[in-house]
Amino acid sequence: MELYVIAIILGLVEGVTEFLPVSSTGHLILAGHLLQFTSEKAKVFEIVIQTGAMFAIVWEYRVRFATLATGIVRDAKAQGFVLQLAIAFLPAAIVGLLAGDRIKEHLFNPIAVALALIVGGLVMYWAERRQPQVRVPEVGDMTWRDALKIGCAQCLALIPGTSRAAATIVGGLLFGLSRRAATEFSFFLAVPTLLAAGAYDLFQHRDLLSRADIGWFAVGTLVAFASALVCVRWLLRFISSHDFTAFAAYRIAFGVLVLVTAATGLVSWTADD
Repeated sequence: MELYVIAIILGLVEGVTEFLPVSSTGHLILAGHLLQFTSEKAKVFEIVIQTGAMFAIVWEYRVRFATLATGIVRDAKAQGFVLQLAIAFLPAAIVGLLAGDRIKEHLFNPIAVALALIVGGLVMYWAERRQPQVRVPEVGDMTWRDALKIGCAQCLALIPGTSRAAATIVGGLLFGLSRRAATEFSFFLAVPTLLAAGAYDLFQHRDLLSRADIGWFAVGTLVAFASALVCVRWLLRFISSHDFTAFAAYRIAFGVLVLVTAATGLVSWTADD
């Protein structure tokens, strides 16, 4: 029963934070330490439930994905968009394969997450104040060069606390995408990225899992799906009339809070496996 409660809590954390520019991985690491849930199996669970959040995007944009699937053979526009997703996906996939284990070994800890939250918040605030000229108003106006630039920006998200959404959205803003175009491309790029990460991690750690894990893994994934769907719809409404300054402020405040509680001993940001 304790595992199911943890699965619900972490599923909510994942779903709410995956597509906001606040770092779902960072929040899962912090929540896992507070819940004393930091084993190798716990880390696999955190990767797997990201696929639940990913399916929220598939559902929300199901008409667009169906159009892409049916038009991939003959429709040049659909082919071009799929190619852009592939181009944007490759940089992080390559860097992840080459350096992923070292990143997990050295940076998957609360202090590193807190520092990344603060730095990322400052960069986000600067990007919003800079107000670059918009030359790509819609996702369909992107070129393969835009996709490659955003893919390179996504590599920064391998550092926990940076946020995949923040890296791709802020990168998109700096490269001339509108706020909505950057956000929507970040959503679409999440599908191959999270699907590949989940499949790779499951395969790599398959010996850790058993049939007894199916239940609480499924609960966490379903909760992540439902909460992510609500959050995605809210975010699309939010950005129609707001910028990302509030998220920058949250990141900085939360990061400082973690550092202060760690320095004063109010919270022990360590946990036994």
